[in-house]
Amino acid sequence: MSPVQSLRTVLFYLLLSSSSFVWCIISVFVAPFLPFRARYRFVVQAWCRSAVWLAKVIAGIKYEVTGAENIPERPCVILAKHQSTWETFFLCAYFEPLSQVIKRELMYVPFFGWALSMLKPIAIDRSNPKAALKQLAQQGRTRLEQGAWVLVFPEGTRIPDGQIGKFSRGGTALAVNSNLPVLPIAHNAGQFWPKDGWSKKPGVVQVVIGPAMYAEGEGPRAIANLNDRAFEWVSQAQCEIGALSPQAAAVETSNDLA
Repeated sequence: MSPVQSLRTVLFYLLLSSSSFVWCIISVFVAPFLPFRARYRFVVQAWCRSAVWLAKVIAGIKYEVTGAENIPERPCVILAKHQSTWETFFLCAYFEPLSQVIKRELMYVPFFGWALSMLKPIAIDRSNPKAALKQLAQQGRTRLEQGAWVLVFPEGTRIPDGQIGKFSRGGTALAVNSNLPVLPIAHNAGQFWPKDGWSKKPGVVQVVIGPAMYAEGEGPRAIANLNDRAFEWVSQAQCEIGALSPQAAAVETSNDLA
């Protein structure tokens, strides 16, 4: 980064961290008196919008969204590419109310975890994969029935720009068992907000929202098929916006089929 961009990045983190601390404290005292949807807008949506705005104004990370017309009226399961922290802020601000899959340990962080617990996240035990899938299925279905979007990062963790990870079937299983579609989302946020380090690069994040995808049938085979179709769409979209090479996509697809 240039010296100017380095200073802008430091300023961005100072403003983001200070606003996070203040907002969490305020939320702990205000949120309990608000109904869930208003609570989400006050605690999450407002702060996440401010984070995206700070990234745009201070760090120079703008964004463009295509495919918004593909968003169904009824909340469903969102399967999004995971490259950085930016898309977490953006998606939580763009969809409301939204329930996100998080590590259970985050619930115990003072103030932050306390505020988070009032937003009905899907807290899972990642050290126990079988228990985590069960928690996603049970809590996720409840959130969908309550009218919330459920955000799942099927790769399980942030994958560096230019790569794509294998998609777990937890999100598609939740959608199939709830008789709802999945909404695939691709983006290239990792080019400007890398997975590792604190550097930020100015530019325009391309967010591409795909068509809602429905299962063809029921059971494990339908879940696997829907998962493969979502993976193929995200891979193709990543290639089209320059966030993944066709060769890398082909290698991961062949590994998934092996």
